[in-house]
Amino acid sequence: MGSAAHPADGGHRDSDALLPGGTHEVVQRYESLVYGIAVTHTECRGDADDAYQEVFLTYHRRQVEFNGEQHRKAWLITTALNCARRIRLSSWRTRVVPLTPEHVDAEPDGFTLATDEQNVLFRAIRALPETLRSVVYLFYFEDLSVARIAELLGVEQGAVRVRLSRGRARLRDQLLGGLFDE
Repeated sequence: MGSAAHPADGGHRDSDALLPGGTHEVVQRYESLVYGIAVTHTECRGDADDAYQEVFLTYHRRQVEFNGEQHRKAWLITTALNCARRIRLSSWRTRVVPLTPEHVDAEPDGFTLATDEQNVLFRAIRALPETLRSVVYLFYFEDLSVARIAELLGVEQGAVRVRLSRGRARLRDQLLGGLFDE
């Protein structure tokens, strides 16, 4: 799942080559990371696309100076989490009710992974509460250490370990009896 390239347009656009100042390289390098966080933390593909664009637009506009690639990556992760949270909790999303049940977009339309197992796992992760989902995603899909996740989320390492444990337990409960039955 870590290879969740931005599916909205099938990859890179010709207009990406027009981005000055290294933004193009940053987008190429971190698009899977940012889109993976966005799609995991929003309710629909359109919202994930919006969060993805907002992260890189903010990066491009601010032209923040970083101490290194780890600092840049941390900034992108934090910004992606914040953008996805802001979009998901916006007054528009919390006050608007779809006219009919078929308009509810519980899963990003057209967003599928390579195998049925990956799709089931992705849906199970998206069903976790945000605090658990963030930690599970960053630990397993972005290969960040407990210490690094704690630093990014502004919590203690013990809290990250507890969230990982609770996330694993909930995933285990959700996945037993399905494709992942032991």
